[in-house]
Amino acid sequence: MSIAKKDIEEVLKGITTNSDGKSLYDGNLISNIMVFGDQVDIDVLMKNPTLQAKKKVQDSIIKLFKGKFNPEIKIKVSAKHSNDNSITPDTNAKIKGIDSIIAISSGKGGVGKSTVTANLAVTLAEMGCKVGILDADIYGPSIPAMFDLEGERPLSVNYNGESKIKPVENYGVKVLSIGFFTKPDQAVIWRGPMATKALKQMIFDSAWGELDFLLVDLPPGTGDIHLSIVQSIPLNGAVVVSTPQNIALADARKGISMFRKENINVPLLGIIENMSFFTPEELPDNKYYIFGRQGAQNLSEDKNVPFLGELPLVQSIREASDVGRPAALQKNTLVKDHLTKITQKLVEELIKRNTTLPATKVVKITNMVGCSAIK
Repeated sequence: MSIAKKDIEEVLKGITTNSDGKSLYDGNLISNIMVFGDQVDIDVLMKNPTLQAKKKVQDSIIKLFKGKFNPEIKIKVSAKHSNDNSITPDTNAKIKGIDSIIAISSGKGGVGKSTVTANLAVTLAEMGCKVGILDADIYGPSIPAMFDLEGERPLSVNYNGESKIKPVENYGVKVLSIGFFTKPDQAVIWRGPMATKALKQMIFDSAWGELDFLLVDLPPGTGDIHLSIVQSIPLNGAVVVSTPQNIALADARKGISMFRKENINVPLLGIIENMSFFTPEELPDNKYYIFGRQGAQNLSEDKNVPFLGELPLVQSIREASDVGRPAALQKNTLVKDHLTKITQKLVEELIKRNTTLPATKVVKITNMVGCSAIK
């Protein structure tokens, strides 16, 4: 059984707070309502921080839900002090200094999502943009290795009177990753809440400075981390990376569906098809479609999502990632040409779907990346 969000809101209007007599909903104390099948997650901001008050609100919500809805519905209530570091609707509007935040996702692992993220970031930086990467793949961070930053440790700096984490920089890209805080052979064995807390700290307690773009390298799949990201970060759009293989495309469909959920509703900027074809150096006119042909392009048409382009299966891309020097740094190559076109298309789609960027910023960005989507 699934519950409609509007029905949940009606129930919450029947629960009042002790402080002002307003309902939780009308008092703007509900920061998030997430519905996935028979699972309902509700985040409540409490003005009264005592454990007794929190427990009372939690019990009231659960009791009302059990009485109104099917007892099999699973309810999770998170009650937090309204003055803590949780993200509220008012503060979720924008991160100061960062113009656009784009999530790079994939339905499954092994399709080259992190490789694509690294190369998009380097391409944007080489075009003159100020770029950062947040490696949100808590359990398998690979961005430090791809930027030749393994073993680096971010410093603590004074930023606008506050102690902040300074991102590590290479190739003109600012990078933060949980990989900077763990040993190379250390497994990160965290439950969802702890992983979420670490991510929020890297996002909001860091001295990112002025950025045109922050790319968020999401872990594969559609789990807790993804929900935390879309709840906490004001995303301007999302990109789905997939190979043409049917198995990968099946999971990519789920990723598209997640971003289109009513209570998530992140603009889909497009699909990138990785490992599209293989061309041997000795046969430059030949293309071998090892994982299938135009699968992601067909998916984009089926789901009405822009197709941003394709990247070939090239040994140099793998080698470049392994040595920590993204393939986008290579000049006058087939890969570089594909990456440039994909990046230009990505920026065009971003501008089309975000009307809050100032006209001067739009002109600046379009001129730098060489795209044509000027308002």
